[in-house]
Amino acid sequence: MSSTQLKKTALNEAHRKQGGKMVDFGGWDMPVQYSGTIAEHMAVRTAAGIFDVSHMGEIEIKGPQSLALVQHLTSNDASKLADGQIQYSGLMMPAGTFVDDILVHRFGPEHYFLCVNASNTDKDFDWIQSHAQGFDAEVTNLSPKYSQLAIQGPKALEVMQPLIDVELAPIKYYWFTTGHVDGVPAIIARTGYTGEDGVEIYFEPSESERIWDKILESGKPHGLIPCGLAARNTLRLEAKMALYGHEIDDTTTALEADLAWICKLGKGEFLGRDVLVEQKEKGLTRKLVGFEVTDKGIARDGYPVFIDGQQVGYVTSGSPAPLLKKNIGLAYLPIEHNAIGTKFEIDVRGRRLAAEVVPTPFYKRSK
Repeated sequence: MSSTQLKKTALNEAHRKQGGKMVDFGGWDMPVQYSGTIAEHMAVRTAAGIFDVSHMGEIEIKGPQSLALVQHLTSNDASKLADGQIQYSGLMMPAGTFVDDILVHRFGPEHYFLCVNASNTDKDFDWIQSHAQGFDAEVTNLSPKYSQLAIQGPKALEVMQPLIDVELAPIKYYWFTTGHVDGVPAIIARTGYTGEDGVEIYFEPSESERIWDKILESGKPHGLIPCGLAARNTLRLEAKMALYGHEIDDTTTALEADLAWICKLGKGEFLGRDVLVEQKEKGLTRKLVGFEVTDKGIARDGYPVFIDGQQVGYVTSGSPAPLLKKNIGLAYLPIEHNAIGTKFEIDVRGRRLAAEVVPTPFYKRSK
């Protein structure tokens, strides 16, 4: 796809002016890095970074039966949400596998706001709409109405508080509020995809460049720098956060993906529940694990995984971990080879490298 056909966020010009290296990411022209993946990764772990995540999708469900529709479509229990609370959930298929992984925000008993993955937005919207028949609920794709920025890192709140007219400290992790960012109405959520503290803000796209510049200015004394998709990927991998199309897709069940914590099988019927109940009773045949490469070398996405000379799977995500200074990754292994300490091999361009199953998340921030 030529760059003229790629979708662009409202910050496309700003990224180019600031030296962002642009790539085709799921049909979007996005910055993969600015100053370099390691520098950006370490800024987020030690200070702060800002990411343009305006390619993500936003879908609204409103109406008397909006909760019932959300409950039917997702694996987590949205009835447990209070106003202003968010949950990570699976948008499910009848096979117990993923249409997508999403964030469900509750504005009120008849108003839910879903943040979905960029490349899945249209598919997710069509899926939700196709299941909305029979529910008294209206589904709207609001994606064109929002830019989204993620400000992440231990100094993120210090950077953002001077620009925001609501107190950030009282907003708990996975809660949100509404307010103004430099005078612009915004949804302000204490969420992120990096394993660090921070906020994600949703606001009118026409204000994007001004807000972006304001945050860079406010963040400069704190060490905030602009970050691209490469650092977002290494950060989420260290924190063992799943990536759609890698750890999860329409062939992986939520239990296999080690996401039992978002499968509330006791909440009542939802798409794929029967399969998940059966899988839980019978036991899994494979499960997602974290590993460390113990030889010299990097296990990249898609590299084959071997146990006793037999290929048993492939690396779903793999890369150097800048903070941990190790080569890490995720892979599905047969359930009998899931235990911490299990040794296996990864084929790295014809060379078999030793690897070992390790506890995850690889990195956990100190609270």
